[in-house]
Amino acid sequence: MPDPRLTFHGAARAVTGSCFRLETDHGQILIDCGLFQGAKTEKELNYRPFPFEPDKITAVILSHAHIDHSGLLPKLVRHGFKGPIHATQATADLAGVMLPDSAHIQEYEVQQFNRRAARRNRGQVSPIYTGADAAACLMQFRAHDYDTWFAVLPGVRARFWNAGHLLGSASVEIEVAQEGTPEPMRLLFSADIGPDYKLMHPDPEGPSGIDYLICESTYGDRDRIDATAERRRELLCEEVRAATNPNGALLIPSFAVERAQELISDLSRLIAESRLPPIPIYVDSPLATRATEVFAKHNKELEEGAVLMRGLASRHLHFTETREQSIALDHVRGFHIVIAASGMCDAGRIRHRLKNWLWRDEATVLFTGFQAEGTLGRILQNGARSVRIQGEEFKVRARIRSLDLYSGHADGTELVDWIKARLPLRHDLFLVHGEEAAIDGLAARLAGIVDLGHVLRPVLDESFVLTRTGVERLSVPTPPRLGPEKIARLDWHNDVSRLILDINDALAGAADERSRDVLIRRLQRALQDDEADEN
Repeated sequence: MPDPRLTFHGAARAVTGSCFRLETDHGQILIDCGLFQGAKTEKELNYRPFPFEPDKITAVILSHAHIDHSGLLPKLVRHGFKGPIHATQATADLAGVMLPDSAHIQEYEVQQFNRRAARRNRGQVSPIYTGADAAACLMQFRAHDYDTWFAVLPGVRARFWNAGHLLGSASVEIEVAQEGTPEPMRLLFSADIGPDYKLMHPDPEGPSGIDYLICESTYGDRDRIDATAERRRELLCEEVRAATNPNGALLIPSFAVERAQELISDLSRLIAESRLPPIPIYVDSPLATRATEVFAKHNKELEEGAVLMRGLASRHLHFTETREQSIALDHVRGFHIVIAASGMCDAGRIRHRLKNWLWRDEATVLFTGFQAEGTLGRILQNGARSVRIQGEEFKVRARIRSLDLYSGHADGTELVDWIKARLPLRHDLFLVHGEEAAIDGLAARLAGIVDLGHVLRPVLDESFVLTRTGVERLSVPTPPRLGPEKIARLDWHNDVSRLILDINDALAGAADERSRDVLIRRLQRALQDDEADEN
């Protein structure tokens, strides 16, 4: 049997688009098939053909339901994949609400885009996939328990280990039989590893004595000091008090699955314990509403499921389901809290809430999760004084705050401890699902623990042959789908938005009409000179 080959089709020096392809003598497997997020240049990868033939994939193993790990599964099915999608039962249940929601968002946003394009006499686009594709995809899920082996291909089996990241989340152990040796090759994909202090999940687990380890590194370059559950609630309490304004609102862009449920639990608890006054809490996300129902169904599997159930019973908690209910939030009077998706402000109802509040001094925006480079969330977090949302310009007068103790990812110290527990590592460690600074930071922490000559940082679509003595690196396709210098970076779309904002600021700051005319003519000449240079 030839040695297996592993290719990294996503989450390579970036934190989205997780997709790893394992080729064996008996077929090809995908571990995750996620949506790319961030700058538009990266998101455009979602619309391109897969860098492999979907109908040649025999099976998918899904680590968890987050869209950056599962979001292209309906596209995979749409383009010919007919095999099983292996997952835990809770992951299958969450995918049952998340993938149809993702399809709905795509169909709606494409409809809006095409409407604007028609007014400008521009071409039309199609959604990446539809609700029908999502429904077909869900029929292919096969549920498995933790720590239970299941067959994937002849000579290949897998099992799930609790990853402590999300309801149903798992690290994926794979064994590949090898001709001429009684010992199979053992691979472990960490997927997303949860931190030590999670509201709802036990500490992550996993086997030791692995041949090849593929590990995430989202927060590999940072530590959270005093990241206990009580400290998390204390800091949240302080942020809510600081945001309180009789005419204001606290907006929390939140991932609809897990983060929203944690915030519901903690806010309701703080109010019940009189550490906060009674404050209306609105969950403005149909996906969060449906996901919360899945969490309630699985509450006995959660470490503090009873706390969540008490939070859901709070009379201060309100879910907005319809579009009309969501729009009505613009007219709520008195201080209130709105939890809305998406967590990186890239889509969803949070963008409408930001359009209503971002320009007001009495508003606060509190980020509670990782913001990928190029997203509106990261731009706000980095201190932008004005932003463009759906083609409109908004001054940023709201307070912008961050609280990373709600992150579902382990920090650098916790990742090192998790890797230590997997030792001995017989061959190589791949660091994925992290921006370059995070990957470099985690690699530096591993000095003296893992031979740094065996710590690899794959780029997009890079392949490795997994031999019995270590990896053989293969060349990256030429030209690459997207070069490393364009991954997890601001792109020209961001530059154009910034330029438009700068032009508007300059025009607004001009002393008189004559000054504005001069500025406009200079800009026009610059464009004409550029065209002349190209000709």
